[in-house]
Amino acid sequence: MESINRTAIELVDEALDFAGELDVVGYELDNGATVVDFGVDAAGGVEAGLLLAEIQTAGLANLQTRMGRLAGAPRQYVELSTDHPAVALLCSQKAGWEITTEGGFEGLGSGPARALVGGETEFERVGYYDSSEFATLTIESTALPDEEVAEQVAEMAEVETDGVFLPTFATGSTAGSVTTAARAAELAVFRLLEVGYEPTDVLHASGSAPLAPPTRDEAEAMGRTNDALAYGGEVHLQVARDDDRFGEIVSTASEEYGTPFVEVFEDADWDFYDVPESVFAPAQVTVDVVDGPVYTVGETDEELLAESFGYR
Repeated sequence: MESINRTAIELVDEALDFAGELDVVGYELDNGATVVDFGVDAAGGVEAGLLLAEIQTAGLANLQTRMGRLAGAPRQYVELSTDHPAVALLCSQKAGWEITTEGGFEGLGSGPARALVGGETEFERVGYYDSSEFATLTIESTALPDEEVAEQVAEMAEVETDGVFLPTFATGSTAGSVTTAARAAELAVFRLLEVGYEPTDVLHASGSAPLAPPTRDEAEAMGRTNDALAYGGEVHLQVARDDDRFGEIVSTASEEYGTPFVEVFEDADWDFYDVPESVFAPAQVTVDVVDGPVYTVGETDEELLAESFGYR
């Protein structure tokens, strides 16, 4: 497989080439690193969010929107499909890089630069590590990254700062809502890994979730986007072997099910990493076992989701 950081750069270049049409803003820091604002100060719409999700999955997933319904009303949904779920979702899309600097910057990193570091459990389980002169890390933050952030990424990824690319977005931006809705399949595959299933035995993953209403209240945005997955996320997996733990990978298996995510987040003192991992799961999953049975576990809950979204 070609370097996922190299394939992601082609998508970053596309964002820069069509920045005006996408309502994103790209610029170079003093140390040569490139920042692309998808939704901090920039407007960044739905198409920008889809491209951002492509960058997060290093071009190994297909993304699109469709019209669906929620509480009897039209609602936009984001769909993702990939034949490379272990690498695209676990080794790239997953948000596993916490960024903090002495200057006070805080953010959550996802994307192919994680595979240059390979310090998380999933890289050993999947057996994939990347090598590239480029490092693309998408950052979820209410602030735009500075030179200190770029230098930290460059040092960890072992690249020069002029090879660092940092697409950035706020959780409550339109692009942020799109990219979070695109994570339904990733959550299911990660939950499988957590219960002990081999991620390389997942052959295909598709997922969809409703687009949460954007909001500049980041606590509310965190609640809406995660509730979109926990109560509205639907996933289909094709896997190589049967297992008795498929029922554990959906949100209904969590003790916190039914509690709005914003309340769960508050109970964790607003620390993302103190939230129980079982909370981060899609609502419903269908698993097709090759030459075996088909399982459907979990269920969606439109009433809880409509309440979280603020439907009146």
